[in-house]
Amino acid sequence: QVQLVESGGGLVQAGGSLRLSCGSSGRIFSSYGMGWFRQVPGKEREFVAAISRIGGRTNYADSVKGRFTISRDNAKNTVYLQMNSLKPEDTAVYYCAADREGAATTTQYEYDYWGQGTQVTVSS
Repeated sequence: QVQLVESGGGLVQAGGSLRLSCGSSGRIFSSYGMGWFRQVPGKEREFVAAISRIGGRTNYADSVKGRFTISRDNAKNTVYLQMNSLKPEDTAVYYCAADREGAATTTQYEYDYWGQGTQVTVSS
């Protein structure tokens, strides 16, 4: 079983930055592909970014390309999401997820484990 815990969310003004972290309790963190998703009330959860197990491949939603960067530190069992130039439409609960296949998949149904989420609010 893998437990994921997100942190780093908060309130920020438009144009600002936040860095989300997701720590894992699993001893085989380095074998998992990791992803970030977000969800606002009344809408489906949407893909944000993903990184393969050794970080060689990344994928981003078009809406965050050039502003967000996903990275991982396998020695610390942690994946990060650096969010720059934040916009009010980035406001959501952000979730990290782990995929046992190790790919940088964009499909939420391919992820096996999920964190509890962290709120990001961007004010205009």
